[in-house]
Amino acid sequence: MVSQAGTVTIPAPIPAAPPPGSEALTVTGSELLDWRRRLLARGGAASDLDWLLDLGGGLGWSRLQSLWCHPQATVRLDRPLQALEALWRRHRRTHEPLQYLVGRCPWRDLELPVAPGVLIPRQETELLVDLALELRRQAPPITRWADLGTGSGCLAIALARSLPASRGFAVEVSAEALPQARANLSRWELQGQVSLLAGDWWQPLQPWWGGLELVLSNPPYIPSATLAGLEPVVRDHEPRLALDGGPDGLLAIRSIVAGALQALAPGGLLLLEHHHDQSEAVGELLRAAGLERPGVHPDLEGRARFASAWRPVAQ
Repeated sequence: MVSQAGTVTIPAPIPAAPPPGSEALTVTGSELLDWRRRLLARGGAASDLDWLLDLGGGLGWSRLQSLWCHPQATVRLDRPLQALEALWRRHRRTHEPLQYLVGRCPWRDLELPVAPGVLIPRQETELLVDLALELRRQAPPITRWADLGTGSGCLAIALARSLPASRGFAVEVSAEALPQARANLSRWELQGQVSLLAGDWWQPLQPWWGGLELVLSNPPYIPSATLAGLEPVVRDHEPRLALDGGPDGLLAIRSIVAGALQALAPGGLLLLEHHHDQSEAVGELLRAAGLERPGVHPDLEGRARFASAWRPVAQ
């Protein structure tokens, strides 16, 4: 096109038509906030709905907050509000964990795929990795380690990424959890560094007994009688195998502690997560097993949640 002044003017390109259905993914701030108010008026926790908007809809918390000041702004979601509402209604009706419905869970710096049959990684369990690295900081470099009861593989993935020169073993007995752990290790391309072993606690690790410099575990530790009082979102949907610690909650911990002296390398570290009221009992088990320097470590709320102990260097 030529203007009256004789200069050439390039016409603006015609915007491409949006893909079919994409208009349902773009909403104004006021529409989204009205939708949020409407759902919360029927019940449910605002933090849970905001989590769904973040992990299921791709709308982060800071962006959501900005809409209160700029309701005229538009946002694009990963799922239409109608689909998010269907997930929310299902969660409210059946108490299914949102992590299962969305298919992933944020943990440390990861977004871990999770599914029914796999324990949902908890925030406090993140501290197991930090504790392991801190407690071993003055010790020789770790070459072999193990994660007992790996579940989703969260601890094994975090350790492998923190110790790239090491070899790890992730042990799991659940036929439902094993495929998820395998897929997650593959997702982070760690299958060459971490061996996934099927079996119960120490048994699959027998070829490496006496050579494991670090072993950590988040075993089932909830007393059986306590399970009935858990929230339905946990009690009715998360795997009982990963929750039920037997009559006193210490069944799995006893098995792990009993094999530690034989399986750990001299100077090796055992680190366990346990119930908030089991610290004294776990400490007694560690000492009775011949491990030394038992330690007590708090969770994010300051409660004794983790126990550590070492195999003596010389016996």
